[in-house]
Amino acid sequence: MTRNTIPSYSMHGRRLALAAGAALVFAPLGAHAADAYKAPRTASGQPDIGGYWSNATLTPMVRDSKLGDRLAYTPAEANALEADEAHQVDVGNKRTDPNAPVNAPNGLELKPSFLAAGGDVGGYNRGWLDPGHTVMRVGGQPRTSLITTRDGHIPKRKTAATMAAGYYSGGGEGSRDPLGSYDNPENRPLSERCIMFGGNVGPPMLPNGFYNNDYNIVQTPDTVAIQVEMVHDTRIVHLNARHRADDVRPWFGDSIGHWEGDTLVVETTNIPQKQAFQGAWKDLTITERFTRVAKDRLRYAFTIDSPSSWDKPWGGEYEFSPLRGVIYEYACNEGNYALPGILAGARNAEKEHASAAKTPTGGKD
Repeated sequence: MTRNTIPSYSMHGRRLALAAGAALVFAPLGAHAADAYKAPRTASGQPDIGGYWSNATLTPMVRDSKLGDRLAYTPAEANALEADEAHQVDVGNKRTDPNAPVNAPNGLELKPSFLAAGGDVGGYNRGWLDPGHTVMRVGGQPRTSLITTRDGHIPKRKTAATMAAGYYSGGGEGSRDPLGSYDNPENRPLSERCIMFGGNVGPPMLPNGFYNNDYNIVQTPDTVAIQVEMVHDTRIVHLNARHRADDVRPWFGDSIGHWEGDTLVVETTNIPQKQAFQGAWKDLTITERFTRVAKDRLRYAFTIDSPSSWDKPWGGEYEFSPLRGVIYEYACNEGNYALPGILAGARNAEKEHASAAKTPTGGKD
């Protein structure tokens, strides 16, 4: 998201700038179609954004550098990408030979990001994966990235900005091991502990390019609940409320929303270190905008604002499409069988290391 001027770094000034910037960037993109559509209302009179939605897409968060400043694919390029994806699905859905070796081709080799999923014993095959089959269209434009900066990349951080570890990491600020220690379960990454996986829950709410990119939005007069398939989380947005004044940082931050016409605007602060987005968390404010722009489209825009990390706010947008079905429980248990095995393996490695240190080498003391 491109910003030309930011009048002030005060919260009030930054909010004015964000609102103005969002209008400049997002309004022209399919604005006429969006303005022509009037969202249905709930029983309480709110624009109805509820229901089951998906943000699964072939469009990456960050644009391929070879595309430069191109915001959209040509229709031919988008069709080619979707045809290639359909081919990958066909190949991946072929019957698996039960006698095939572990690393036998199974369709995952056609997508580099899937290689790690299926190569080892117990790995996935294509039938378990649902990254999305279409290019993301916003206002009808087939987008090259979800981020809407000029080059489609995350802006460079300030030289002095420090990077915090996120949910995949067990290490905290200043940790020597970004993956965390193996001393106890609390030192392991949130994903291993089945607390949070990736950025689906947000904010911002982003597809993971793998599976379970689905949501259920439920509205009440004073609350909006967003159930996230990955990995069973429900995020609560309190409407027309105040942000908490302490430094308590819930897993998903402190989300406060209000309606601006037909758009739900959600501002989230108090984001915890383990939920750092692109390394920012302490002064991070994320503003999201949900707008029903068609019967089958829910536009989502997000703005990232962290004065200590970036010179100016930036962000992106996409459109949810209806989910053909409902969300069932993602039964990610606390660590499943893996976490005890990880810790037990570490204890065994420690014993082997200690034993080796006591054993003379080469027959000499």
